[in-house]
Amino acid sequence: MMSSDARAGHETAAALIAAEMTFGARNYHPLPLVARHAQGVWITDVHGDRYLDCVSAYSAVNQGHAHPRIVAALTEQAGRLALTSRAMHNDVLPRFLQRLTEVCEYEVALPVNTGVEASETAVKLLRRYGYRVKGIPADQAEVIVCHHAFHGRTTTAISMSSDEEYRVDFGPLTPGFVHVPYGDLAALEAAIGPRTAGFIVEPIQGEGGVNVPPIGYLRAAADLCRQHRVLFVADEIQTGFGRTGALFASREEGVQADVLIVGKALGGGVYPVSAVLASRDLMGLFEPGSHGSTFGGNPLGSAVALAAIDVLLDERLVDCARERGEELLASLRAIESPAIREVRGRGLLIGVELTIPARAVAEALLTERIIAKDTHSTVLRLAPPLVITAEQTATIAPALERVLARL
Repeated sequence: MMSSDARAGHETAAALIAAEMTFGARNYHPLPLVARHAQGVWITDVHGDRYLDCVSAYSAVNQGHAHPRIVAALTEQAGRLALTSRAMHNDVLPRFLQRLTEVCEYEVALPVNTGVEASETAVKLLRRYGYRVKGIPADQAEVIVCHHAFHGRTTTAISMSSDEEYRVDFGPLTPGFVHVPYGDLAALEAAIGPRTAGFIVEPIQGEGGVNVPPIGYLRAAADLCRQHRVLFVADEIQTGFGRTGALFASREEGVQADVLIVGKALGGGVYPVSAVLASRDLMGLFEPGSHGSTFGGNPLGSAVALAAIDVLLDERLVDCARERGEELLASLRAIESPAIREVRGRGLLIGVELTIPARAVAEALLTERIIAKDTHSTVLRLAPPLVITAEQTATIAPALERVLARL
């Protein structure tokens, strides 16, 4: 029989879910779990059950939930100076920009807030480059993007996607994008023309199904772009800052993108921070008034990002992601189940392609106290915080095997 405490927690969870469904727009389909507390790799729900988080807020929680150094930076800065807008300078932004550019190995950074803001910033930069540097006729610049790409959900961002679930009934979409198959170098070369300003690509497609391109594709694509004076843009919002076992996934092939987009983990799991990085000459195409954000580069976000970067490097989380990722991939690939079609990924960004609906598997994993999320119907995405231990990692594959045996 359910205890009174458990029953009260269950009723509270049901009531909270009902309230969210009643008063909130239904633009998400969350798992039936109501979180109340989180620390490290663990999330505790409203009735006290603890779960291993294998979602990591889509890489926003690379450093783990409520990391004490990041929380301390947040609370100290919030009590001192949180927001000024960019109408004046503040004493934290310069240190953040210097640290970010040094770590990422770029000359200049433009700070914004959410990942989609960074994506749109990159599009504006590509177009301005096309007109002012490459000489493309006004309003005719093209940007090449990939099938199944995910760069956010604004109107321009969904125009960069080929997936109808993001686009249907939101037209007219933003023009100027040319779509090519992901990982297909010949298709990219065929798409490049005199009006092409840039190519935006995710080194690994996360939301698209954890799709990994062929080895050498990113290097060859970057070389091809440079041959044609087309800017190569790496969207590392989900793959950056250690997620794939390298500081940036594109660097694993020795690629230094012309433009780098970062976000998610830059906010340390407590605050939205993103940025676009490029050379001084290229970023110089923006002048005062041409682009901006009231919250972009605010002192609070800058302090959080400084702490988030320090934690990532000081705790060797890039190495952790590589080591734990190798262990997790090996254990998942050892599962013998007709429900598994393929296991793919790099570091701690892993997709399990299934022959059955991934949503059912994600919900069943909750009984094993593991939180994972479905994407593209048949792909289960596993991406725990980079602070996960070997012992914690070792529990994931057996839990999935048990679930698949029951379904």
